[in-house]
Amino acid sequence: MRLIKKFLKVVGILFLALFITANIFIALSGKFYIYKGVSSTYLIGKTGPTIYDLDQFEFSTIKAAKKTFPLYHSPNYNFFQLNIEDKEWFKELKTKSFIVLKNDSLVFEKYYEGHTEETVSNSFSAIKTLVAILVGIAIEDGNISNVDDKICTYLPEFCSEGKEKITIRHLLTMSSGLSWTESTKNPFSNNAESYYGTDLHQLVTQQTLITEPGKTFNYQSGNTQLLGFIVEKATGIDLTEYAQTRIWQRIGTEHEAYWSLDKENGDEKSFCCWYATSRDYARLGQLLLHEGEINGEQIIPIDYFKEMIKPANIQTKVNTPNFCYGLQTWLYSGGKHQVNYYRGANGQYIITVPKENLVIVRLGEKRNPNYIFTAEELKNKSFYEENKFKVEQSPDFIRYLELGEEISTFEKNRVCVKN
Repeated sequence: MRLIKKFLKVVGILFLALFITANIFIALSGKFYIYKGVSSTYLIGKTGPTIYDLDQFEFSTIKAAKKTFPLYHSPNYNFFQLNIEDKEWFKELKTKSFIVLKNDSLVFEKYYEGHTEETVSNSFSAIKTLVAILVGIAIEDGNISNVDDKICTYLPEFCSEGKEKITIRHLLTMSSGLSWTESTKNPFSNNAESYYGTDLHQLVTQQTLITEPGKTFNYQSGNTQLLGFIVEKATGIDLTEYAQTRIWQRIGTEHEAYWSLDKENGDEKSFCCWYATSRDYARLGQLLLHEGEINGEQIIPIDYFKEMIKPANIQTKVNTPNFCYGLQTWLYSGGKHQVNYYRGANGQYIITVPKENLVIVRLGEKRNPNYIFTAEELKNKSFYEENKFKVEQSPDFIRYLELGEEISTFEKNRVCVKN
């Protein structure tokens, strides 16, 4: 008993010392956002950000469309049955919803673990594509000259120390060369501070230039946050209002959406954190599917849209040509047809296949890591040709794509299936 008491005392002292040291570090470094991170996760039984974080932050409201464009059921809506393997895979990756639209009709729609068609959930980085669309609209409106404008024109903090070379195109293509640290797990990363902190403007404008802009794809949420500030500065309109009037209310949405802010009446987290229903995410998919046109209205300027879905002329970090990214839009050309899609952490996907008139929405809480290839492996010609389109892609994305295509093909044989 005496040994147990002694052990517990030592453990208590060590814990206290660790607690004091951690607080001293936070105080000296100014990383007070860590307290918010801990209170929003570990203290309520979570291990990190989730798709249901809306009530943990201040947020703005994006009003739904005055006129909804219905998503009609196909004749064999939900006839397709997932096999045991797919069901287990959905469960393993904590899938919350899976929707397939073929020819703008719902072919398949399933929800899991309490998630329903009215549940709003976090887009994470999938909303980066919407921010890119806002840039295109601001250009069409005459508020931004073109994608090759220097960002210094709108943000004076970028007019010195080499940062004056950075253009809007560099931000759109994730090739700014800035010092942002991108990590979903490191509590001291810029990502963590942007998610839990209270001063996004200061965080993103204090970055330094570390590599030549326009050369290498380096995925950084800070780039998209800067785009949000540029759109707001250029238009003179609150970013929430601009997204509401120029996109959300024009695509026939059913429900309000919500955008996390860094503080009360603060700035939108334009790099992430849009909350919407699965069906309304599908409408964003339709917008991309139909080259920026919805219900006869061209919402995304067509020339800008073509730029969005064209691989940017830059290199990947493994020194191969970029095939995966356009203007804040993910691309995949390793299947039957080109795929253009929105992608967010934990496997938030809005996938579009124009040649098949197909939209696939998958929302959930886990995703597979990206394929990992070394520069040395990719120097092998046959290996490169086999894997070049998988660089920066994830196995679960490809599986969702193939499953959605299977479901959409199944629709063509509905009479046989029904019997």
